Amino acid sequence: MNPASTELQRRAFRFNPRYLPLAVTIGLFVLMFGAGSYSFDGFFSLQVFLNLFIDNAFVAISAVGMTFVIISGGIDLSIGSVIALTAMVSASLLKGGGWNPGLVIAVVLALGSAFGFFMGVIIQYFAIQPFIVTLAGMFLARGLCYIISIDSISITNPFYTAASTLRIPLPFETSVSVNVLIALVVLVIALYLAHYTRFGRTVYAIGGNEQSALLMGLPVARTKILIYTLNGFCSALAGVVFTFYMLSGYGLHALGMEMDAIAAAVIGGTLLTGGSGWIIGTLFGVLIYGTIQTLIMFQGSLSSWWTKIVIGMLLLVFCLLQRVFESTSALRKGSTSGGRSAPEDRRTPAPPSEIPPDGRAQAGG
Repeated sequence: MNPASTELQRRAFRFNPRYLPLAVTIGLFVLMFGAGSYSFDGFFSLQVFLNLFIDNAFVAISAVGMTFVIISGGIDLSIGSVIALTAMVSASLLKGGGWNPGLVIAVVLALGSAFGFFMGVIIQYFAIQPFIVTLAGMFLARGLCYIISIDSISITNPFYTAASTLRIPLPFETSVSVNVLIALVVLVIALYLAHYTRFGRTVYAIGGNEQSALLMGLPVARTKILIYTLNGFCSALAGVVFTFYMLSGYGLHALGMEMDAIAAAVIGGTLLTGGSGWIIGTLFGVLIYGTIQTLIMFQGSLSSWWTKIVIGMLLLVFCLLQRVFESTSALRKGSTSGGRSAPEDRRTPAPPSEIPPDGRAQAGG
């Protein structure tokens, strides 16, 4: 056999270490779901699996927006507060003003997008850290909730109650809610944006090395603002889905939801340092979150707070694994380049012509 042909086949079947975090996430989900199926009767069923999507559709939508933010090297702490504000505004307009439900949804989506846009403008043009800006946004949105009302506002609008109870039948006597369809549409659009558009490639390039992205002539300022605008839109849409789920608005809704979104993205393989991540990995991060909730529910004797404890432990483990993967990758690149590996060049993105089709712009491959 031709040695060159053998080498090409060997390279074709070689596992790319870049996909290792994603593989670990998928493997962990399969392991956890398998353990639940082995331990509890009735756990291994299609409806239980679909319930992971039904109960966490709003988490998935918010985590998608957070994934773009983290890939770009930023962070957003305002997600939970924007979800609560969306629910409060929706409930107050439907109850007090008698607004049309379609108009209410359009208003809150515009509100969330504008909220993200202004945070993006402040971050970009005033050079303030995203942590500080979004922390201020978190307090602002949560405070606005209590300006509207300090009490819970129930939603009795027929459109919202119908959306809450609607079930779309599937084979084997299973069903999903309309929230699941909304979340899946968001995931498909996000996959396309991240991996098949100039916007997605620019997001990865900014997270890899913002200065290099500027030198490459990429629209860094515009893209960063769009990232936070997109995240604001996703937060508001998650708020709409959350409103369908809860049928009420309350200032304490979605407390800590931003941490759930960050955890789902990181457990899904998105680097907190930016420049690398997968939308599909975020989906599996949400499924792991839902599986932990379901395991605790089936167990029966454990408090629901164990979900936060386990997620916190997993988040810490995955952060440590990320450091290990980064160190291993740096050592591998150093050995292939004769030992010359500068830390500051580790995350320098490739030129646009060399950025892989999947959108991940990383140095050396």
